[in-house]
Amino acid sequence: MKEAKAMAYVNMYGVLATLENLCEIDGEAKEILKTLKKPVSLCFDVTNGPCATFHFTKDGCKMTEGADGCTCKMNFATPAKFNALIDDSKPGMPSKGMVQVLTFLLGPFTKLTDRMTKLLRPSEEDLKDRAFFEESTVLTFYTIAGAISALANSDSVSMFTASSTVDGDVSMGIKNTCYATISVKDHVFKTTKSKPENPRAVMEFADIDLAYGLFTGSVSTIAELCKGNIYMAGMISMVDNLNRILDRVAAYLG
Repeated sequence: MKEAKAMAYVNMYGVLATLENLCEIDGEAKEILKTLKKPVSLCFDVTNGPCATFHFTKDGCKMTEGADGCTCKMNFATPAKFNALIDDSKPGMPSKGMVQVLTFLLGPFTKLTDRMTKLLRPSEEDLKDRAFFEESTVLTFYTIAGAISALANSDSVSMFTASSTVDGDVSMGIKNTCYATISVKDHVFKTTKSKPENPRAVMEFADIDLAYGLFTGSVSTIAELCKGNIYMAGMISMVDNLNRILDRVAAYLG
């Protein structure tokens, strides 16, 4: 069962946080950013939930926690209302820079999120394009990486798993393609979209095709482990706990 508050954190730190990566690697997103007349820093502030600001320039997107530096802001009275922005495109209440927030939200922001949705929820026809397939899988990886920490810190089932996870960094990645660090400190998780220098544990997928199969459930994790296509090393209990949380990620993002 999904919890509305946990879903809000997944939407912020998993789904919307992937805008950073979209704007970095996607040609269409880069073209959308070129239309910006000036930088925009849009804050989503959720009562009893997450608060983060997305800083957009012609060069890309950067997400920061909190409302510092925002040029426009949108408030949501509950996590459920924020989730409605993601699921049904229902905006919250502008509380700063009303004209800018509405103009940006209905223009470039919607175009960017539409493009991201196309990549994260691709049609079978779209996936026949190899470049699209690879980009879609990479963006899905980053969304999942962000969602792991979001759930570990907010979902009651995942928090139980987090409570038994030792401190350290877990390196998660698709070999020679993309990596993320899941850092654990006092049972609080944090995702960084880069490879750690000294991980305490490692979970790495052999290639993009394998990662896609695992993300979509079309291949067997156990079978691929036996074949050596999923590399695990270090503190295996950390990887085991990560996999338990991944089951919850599938439930929230499925």
